[in-house]
Amino acid sequence: MEGEHATRLGRAITPTTTEHPGLSGIHTLADSLDAFAARYLLCGMAEKTLDVQYYIWEDDMSGRLLFSALLKAAERGVRVRLLLDDNNTSGLDDTLRLLNSHPHIEVRLFNPFSFRLFRAIGYLTDFARLNRRMHNKTFTVDGETTIVGGRNIGDAYFGAGEQPLFSDLDVLAVGPVVADVCQDFERYWSCQSVSTLDKVLDVDEETLQQRVQLPENWRDDPIARRYLDRLTTSQFATHLVSRTLKMYWAKTRLLSDDPRKGQGRARNHTLLPQRLLKVIGQPQQQIDIISAYFVPTRAGVAQILGLVRKGVKIAILTNSLAANDVAPVHAGYARWRKKLLRHGVQLFELKPQHGGGDIPHDRGLTGNSGSSLHAKTFSVDKQQVFIGSFNFDPRSAMLNTEMGFVIESATLAEDIHERFSQSQRKAAWELRLDRWGRVNWVESNDGKEIVWKKEPHTRFWQRVLVRLVYRLPVEWLL
Repeated sequence: MEGEHATRLGRAITPTTTEHPGLSGIHTLADSLDAFAARYLLCGMAEKTLDVQYYIWEDDMSGRLLFSALLKAAERGVRVRLLLDDNNTSGLDDTLRLLNSHPHIEVRLFNPFSFRLFRAIGYLTDFARLNRRMHNKTFTVDGETTIVGGRNIGDAYFGAGEQPLFSDLDVLAVGPVVADVCQDFERYWSCQSVSTLDKVLDVDEETLQQRVQLPENWRDDPIARRYLDRLTTSQFATHLVSRTLKMYWAKTRLLSDDPRKGQGRARNHTLLPQRLLKVIGQPQQQIDIISAYFVPTRAGVAQILGLVRKGVKIAILTNSLAANDVAPVHAGYARWRKKLLRHGVQLFELKPQHGGGDIPHDRGLTGNSGSSLHAKTFSVDKQQVFIGSFNFDPRSAMLNTEMGFVIESATLAEDIHERFSQSQRKAAWELRLDRWGRVNWVESNDGKEIVWKKEPHTRFWQRVLVRLVYRLPVEWLL
């Protein structure tokens, strides 16, 4: 095969996309370790380009393994472009500087901090800009395939670390939507909110291999072993090349915020929520929402109740207070629970998945996240599915840049609904109002119902904090 698709991935993918004209192939990556393996193995398959865009890249085992994979690809001559939001790069300056020094790697930062050591000073002096972050997540290889979804890069997101296991969802896509992701990456790569690394950091003498190297005897580390074992057993690359990877073939549309949102200059009609409403149309029967941070706001509640009055069944799965790593955000949801329940909206809150009774660390409004649920997806009328980075909260709607796929697949929508229902039954509390109008949390245990009168597995001070915050006029920040 000559020309545009003359790579190993191109030769593998083009015949299947040709058989499905106008449709994109979607492969779900629900298993956390599979999501890591897919990224790592795709780095090994890359021959021309790797375009990588993330909100968080942790300096842990998975982060270093994937940095090493990017470096190995660059040493084979692959052009690597790494675009990171600067909000979560603390401690990575040396690594990024040295990656950028490689002739085939370029690193850029979205809304970079001027004060590298004491970043809080930046918020004090430049809050309006630094409060806007790039929440997008893409991993695109040779322009042939891309991974889009809710996961950042880090052991917590891939289920191999000591952090709580996230419930998350990515999809790998092939076909026409990949070209749209490539074009969108170019928009962000050259936008005014993005700075080249040499404008942010000084040059350093340390060698790149020293910065991305793993600890001595790293192969004996239990976290590393889980990654290595999955890489050894994964059939992902084999199935992709042999065209036997399970795919949902469907019309797929990329929705992505205008990067000018990072400067507060995007027009309202270009924002992702407005475009989502236009693309999805008017729901008729059912909406299932899975959102780590669900802050509906007064306007959002009015829209939800308007749909309920038209006979649309709405069910929402979000983090419980015990599982949420950002208590103020939980307050923006908790204030609306009773009203939603009174009007027939079903609410489910995921139980904490961590052991030992410890609670996740609250990491502030922008949240590095230690919560149990991190997915951002919803299905409409069991016909369309959205999977991406967008949380149902004001921060996603108005401040952060977001992206995702709208996939027109009844089969995938049914699978998402089943995943949703399984979470309800096994891992979530169902919220109900008792005869006095108070919220109860209900779980089933061996056929018997257990009813909690207060937020389960939380401390008194957490509940007080939530009550205080949802009385403050800070909903737009959440």
